[in-house]
Amino acid sequence: MYKSTGFISFLLRRVTGIALVLYLFTHMWVIGSANSGADVFDSRLNFFQSTAFKFAEIALLAAVIYHGFDGIRLLIVHYFNVTEYRKSLFYAIFAASVLLVIAGGIPILLFALEG
Repeated sequence: MYKSTGFISFLLRRVTGIALVLYLFTHMWVIGSANSGADVFDSRLNFFQSTAFKFAEIALLAAVIYHGFDGIRLLIVHYFNVTEYRKSLFYAIFAASVLLVIAGGIPILLFALEG
C-alpha cells in the first residue's frame, strides 16, 4: 500500500501543499515588514536573498510545479473517469514536473553560483 503510486501521489501532494503554505506565510512576513520601515524590510529581504535560499527557491519551484500538475491529474481522473490510467498519468506528470524543474532550476542555480 505504501509503495503504490496513489500513496506516493497523496504524500507528495500533502508535503508540497504544506511547503507552499509555509512559503506563503514567510512571504507575507517579509512583505509585511515594509510597514516597519525600509531598514527592517531590507534586512529581512537580504536574509532571504542569500545563496542558500536560492536552492530553496528551486525546491519551491518543484513544489509549485508538482502540486499544480498533480491537481490537474486529479481533475482529469475524476471528471473524465479514467481511473484505469491513474498510474500512467502519475508517471507522466511526475516526468513533466522533473523536466520543468530542471529547465527552471538551471537559471536559478546559475544565478546563485554567479555571485
